[in-house]
Amino acid sequence: MDDGATPGMIPDQRREFLLKQLHQRTVLSVHELTGLLSVSHMTVRRDIAALEREGKVFSVPGGVRLASQLRAEPSYDAKSVTDLPNKKAMAREAASLIANGMTLYLDAGTTLLQMAPDLRDRGLTVVTNDFNLTAALLDSDVDLFHIGGRVEHRNRSTVGTLATGLLAQVNVDLAFISTSSWDRHRGSTTPSESKVVVKRAAMAAAATSVLVAGSDKYGTVGMYRVADLPEFDIVITDEGLAPAAAAGIRDRGIDLRPAAPVAAD
Repeated sequence: MDDGATPGMIPDQRREFLLKQLHQRTVLSVHELTGLLSVSHMTVRRDIAALEREGKVFSVPGGVRLASQLRAEPSYDAKSVTDLPNKKAMAREAASLIANGMTLYLDAGTTLLQMAPDLRDRGLTVVTNDFNLTAALLDSDVDLFHIGGRVEHRNRSTVGTLATGLLAQVNVDLAFISTSSWDRHRGSTTPSESKVVVKRAAMAAAATSVLVAGSDKYGTVGMYRVADLPEFDIVITDEGLAPAAAAGIRDRGIDLRPAAPVAAD
């Protein structure tokens, strides 16, 4: 066999070989792996599922890849028009946790913005760093606080240590935290150092912290770590998360809640 593969490998040997090949090529198809390993498609898919459950690889249509580095987040305008059905589904699942009269923190992001219609007429207090969410709630009954701080124009929010001052002085019932990248082992990460302190301060202020994270962001890694997954009380994602990845997350005792897509209005 090429590159050191030999017939009759036991599962651990096959998976080690698979990982070695991915480190050289980043992405491989199931068809390529059946040839490299001289095993069936079903065996390859079992190996991928086992490695995905461990958080070592991530499924892509027809194949598998290693975690990728997220160097910079897309612009707000780009994010606002992508994957809306899943964003609405996750927003609805998040809103189901809210009881009337609660105090909430909503992190900046296009998914959490979809929660705005569910926050009206409920006697809520909302703390946020997101200008779009603030604008969406200006004509509502919500007792609204924007935390201030340095403006990040690209994502229409505030970041940095100055933005944590208000958060250090309040208690919130639920903090909904967004993320640009996440996986089982490294948790929620970001390519932006100035976002970390705000997210961490919001979690520290909250009785319950909820990560709202799309499956399309799973398996990407930012340079700066926000929090490990067990630091969140609940993780809300969409139904696109691979079953093996979901099982691996639940193996860590994490309350993972995939949200079903919302039917078009």
